[in-house]
Amino acid sequence: MIENISFKYGTGYIDVPIEMDYVSSSLKGNSIAPLKDIKSALYSSLDNPIDSLALREIASSKERICLIVSDMSRFWMRQDRVIPHIISYLIEECGKKYEDIVILVANGTHIGGPESELRQLVTDEVYSRIRVINHDCDNADELVYMGTTSFDTPVYLNKYATQADLVIALGAGAHHVMAGFGGGRKSILPGISGRESIMHNHAYSLEKDEFKSNKKIGNGVLDGNPLNLDMLEAANMIKELFIVTLVFNGEMELASIFSGDRVTSWLRASDEVNRIYNVPIEEKADVIIASCGGFPKDMSLYQGTKTVDNLTSGLKDGGTLILFLEGREGGGSPDYFSWIEPLKDGSFEKKLRENFTVGGYIFFLNCEQARRFNILMYTAISPDVVAPMGIKAFSDLNELFKNVSLEGKRVYIVENGSTVLPYVK
Repeated sequence: MIENISFKYGTGYIDVPIEMDYVSSSLKGNSIAPLKDIKSALYSSLDNPIDSLALREIASSKERICLIVSDMSRFWMRQDRVIPHIISYLIEECGKKYEDIVILVANGTHIGGPESELRQLVTDEVYSRIRVINHDCDNADELVYMGTTSFDTPVYLNKYATQADLVIALGAGAHHVMAGFGGGRKSILPGISGRESIMHNHAYSLEKDEFKSNKKIGNGVLDGNPLNLDMLEAANMIKELFIVTLVFNGEMELASIFSGDRVTSWLRASDEVNRIYNVPIEEKADVIIASCGGFPKDMSLYQGTKTVDNLTSGLKDGGTLILFLEGREGGGSPDYFSWIEPLKDGSFEKKLRENFTVGGYIFFLNCEQARRFNILMYTAISPDVVAPMGIKAFSDLNELFKNVSLEGKRVYIVENGSTVLPYVK
């Protein structure tokens, strides 16, 4: 029986006729209700943290407090709904003054935004009362050398954090294809670290002697993951660190808040991420048909490949991923798609190892995935643009489906691939 399945595509939908007799299952993340009262949930978390004194007991005796927040590239977290309540807690419950607090934006290697972006990030009210500083990984005057990790990473951290009596790090719990999970220690490295520290840490994404991804990294992988372990060591160089981790449901609504110890509270948040997004399957699929979840998740190839990172864990080697990704902005960030030129001229490995960037690694990973799987993409991006990566692009559904047979195959449908991480039970 053929049914039209609607997949989000850009700001609309695309109806795809699929023979449902061939479909084994539709995969969705677990349904979790959003928080109804963010302020109440936040205060409860700060007063009853995991493996830590209540924040009011810690902060009341501290003179200088640094609140680290994520940058605008992660505005989907909607920290503007949380940050004002953290400030009000510090002022009203802990007896702090506005001048005691500084907000440090964890830009990593990103360039900090202008005042208009900062106001959007923290709200006008907070911006008018609290000093907000963009971290600049290349500003030597604001970096302090803290030591070197056992992974030989020289750790340079922003002075506004190192000189504070208490650092509060606000981040989001989510799967991360390099570090295993986001949040927690990532607010420190790469968040407020120097470029040399960030590049040395992230270079562990590649095997040392072969041009391929490090087998010790991946979504949800923490044990033995050198990026994670290195980040933890860097975070331990902050003397007084209190972690706040936000966890979101499949609709990207704030669902829970975990506060407290720099490691155990963040691990609890990571467990919750697994509970929401990990979806058990009987066996890996021959074919997965999926959407990235529409705009902005499919605004470019760079944004949409998060779905590829997620779903290939549920796909057999040589299997086919049919992906609906509008790509109105083409390949995306120059830090990502400019690597197409070294790929085409044969200098990719040399240049990536000499000048490692996160975008460059993600581009490499996508090329690696396209060699391992058959990636067919319905998109506005020209086929010639992504062909060097090994990705096959189509603007016609009929032409796309001529390249794959569903009969006799194990087929999974995923309507929002950005919120599903399949694993074999």
